[in-house]
Amino acid sequence: MTSLSGKIGFIGIGTMGTPMAANLVKAGYKLMIYDADPEHTAALASTHELEVARSLPELGGSCPTVITMLPDGKVVRQVLCGEADNFGDCVAAGLDTGSLVIDMSSSSPIGTRELGAILEARGVRLIDAPVSNGVRGAIAGTLAIMVGGDRTLFEECRPLFEKLGNQVFYAGPLGAGHAIKALNNYVNAAGLVATCEAVIAGQRFGLDPGVIVDILNASSGMNNTTKNKVKQFMLSGAFNAGFTTGLMAKDVRTALEVAAAMGGSTRMARHTADIWNGAEQSLGAASDHTAIFRFLEK
Repeated sequence: MTSLSGKIGFIGIGTMGTPMAANLVKAGYKLMIYDADPEHTAALASTHELEVARSLPELGGSCPTVITMLPDGKVVRQVLCGEADNFGDCVAAGLDTGSLVIDMSSSSPIGTRELGAILEARGVRLIDAPVSNGVRGAIAGTLAIMVGGDRTLFEECRPLFEKLGNQVFYAGPLGAGHAIKALNNYVNAAGLVATCEAVIAGQRFGLDPGVIVDILNASSGMNNTTKNKVKQFMLSGAFNAGFTTGLMAKDVRTALEVAAAMGGSTRMARHTADIWNGAEQSLGAASDHTAIFRFLEK
């Protein structure tokens, strides 16, 4: 069991948050959960022994440690600090000095550092710990977790992280986890586009798309998309890998923001962001990200 004391609050009982929270309960942690959709919390509470918070301040006042698993950093900040940082009807309204917030969402690293300063002024500690490996990893407890923040806090939380993932990395100071998560997803998104374009071109040339994938997987073009997405979710027509086009587009924009702020080359990142922004507009933010195959076919 972790050295973290007391009940753990978990905010964001969605596609990823539901199995993550369930794994923590199975590991023996006492949880209080909250979600904007009460049906999500009711469904999880019907199958696992945990509490459901009636409000964000109640959760903050009951839990010295709070995990957020939300769509983006703007939502995280509003949930923690209230509308326009007014600290009304929010988690921080109930948090005591010394409380810990673990943001496991895919947030902007620049915004994370701003949030850290705001919470620190109220005596609340923050670390960022975004995840990779998707819904299947969340269910199996095999997420890759990349953590930014105070090293001592990281070590304190490591036992908890190890109940959620099998690869836990200390990335560096606050915001480092969110930075590498966005950069990782940018590399993934760029490779996904390149793979789709190659498969579509090869198919139109007369090649069997399944054979294209087999050859890529046996050659230097192998990547996450060739191994885990093309046959399973694109060629099959399923398009249900469990990660939305909107979230992928957002992560690429975040990576572009990081690269631009650091003064590095952004040519490929800008091109990749343009493609994903177009896919988001055409397919809809809620579409599965593997549906970009259909977008590129057009």
